[in-house]
Amino acid sequence: MITSTSNNQIKNIMTLNKKARERKAQRLFVVEGIRAVAEVPSSLLHAIYYVEGFGSSADGASFISEITAKAPSVQIEEVAKKVFDSMSDTVTPQGVLALVKMQDFTMEDVLGKSSGKPAHIVVLESLQDPGNMGTIIRTAEGAGATGIIMNNTTVDLYSPKVVRSTMGSIFRVPHLVVSDLGATLTELKEQHGVSVYAAHLKGEKFYDEFDYSGPTAFMIGNEGNGLTDEAASLATSYLKIPMEGQLESLNASVAASILMYEASRQRRG
Repeated sequence: MITSTSNNQIKNIMTLNKKARERKAQRLFVVEGIRAVAEVPSSLLHAIYYVEGFGSSADGASFISEITAKAPSVQIEEVAKKVFDSMSDTVTPQGVLALVKMQDFTMEDVLGKSSGKPAHIVVLESLQDPGNMGTIIRTAEGAGATGIIMNNTTVDLYSPKVVRSTMGSIFRVPHLVVSDLGATLTELKEQHGVSVYAAHLKGEKFYDEFDYSGPTAFMIGNEGNGLTDEAASLATSYLKIPMEGQLESLNASVAASILMYEASRQRRG
């Protein structure tokens, strides 16, 4: 049993929880909670940590047995309660966390080439709220989106809050972080035939008046500032979401959800 917060493994987990730079350098991130850890594909499990006494309970013993069965070579460590509390990022820890390897996706994955379906992509520019990011990833899975592209000033996909809010979808939705969003948008249009749509004040048609049956990407900008002029200028078309009352805009994840599900509706039809 690990009984000290000075243990190098524990110190590393605490660092990974706090620092995106370390997560990127080590290609590892932290997943907390019984259900969340159970969602992790066995090939991505690096190590499991559980609080003292957890393995003695019926549910805990069953959980550890299942993990051992699906990932027999994974490192599993028992941790003293005070140590586990210090390494947890949640207010009420469930007593289990895992170190998980990051996945490597390609543009082909995001385009959904293996699925045989037309591309259905969400492009995020400098989104900052972890809850918005998590909701968009979950909705992307539900709406059948083929992938997500984001620039490198978007909130870290592997921060603890984002990971928790995805509820496991982070493992099933292909995603790319790009350094040059403009170049990537140009590639989508010119090399892959993707129509890129931006919700914009200059939109001349409502979102449900466009045809999304072909390769499609929706651009979603920063919560406070929206899309930059540079990014918006690369859109194939501007669209607008009708709003009554005195609202000027919708929450980023709500807008993204509306657009993704409209594309899903059209494709089902």
